[in-house]
Amino acid sequence: MRMAEDTKLKKKHTPRTQIAALPFRLDAEGRPEILLVTSRETKRWIIPKGWPMRGRKDHRAAEQEAFEEAGLKGRIGKKAVGLYRYDKRLGDGSALPCAVKVYPLRVSEERKRWPEHKQRERRWYAAEDAAALVQEWDLRVLLRAFRG
Repeated sequence: MRMAEDTKLKKKHTPRTQIAALPFRLDAEGRPEILLVTSRETKRWIIPKGWPMRGRKDHRAAEQEAFEEAGLKGRIGKKAVGLYRYDKRLGDGSALPCAVKVYPLRVSEERKRWPEHKQRERRWYAAEDAAALVQEWDLRVLLRAFRG
């Protein structure tokens, strides 16, 4: 019985993997600008993210999330530029620890309408400003260090 309880505890505290796109463009001086979207429930600023998708490589799943959540198309990097952690709030009020792999998306197109356009806002920010707006400390560090 003890081993079963230990396994349950480990599963509860082992972070679940998510994937995210880091949408960016370069300004006239070559500095990155980051596009943030609002979360659906709390309306806090985040980058597009979600769960890995069966049959799809993680960077392609991140690319899909960027389209669904922000209407973005562009060139997605195959290699993650970093990782950040956060606690996903569940409907019952509990928290699920998540580790998010972040893939850079150089944006070439912004659709006027996209699957979640009525549920989210999107806005471009200088990297430093974007970092100040997100709540996750690891993501702030990643945004400040990102060079495009």
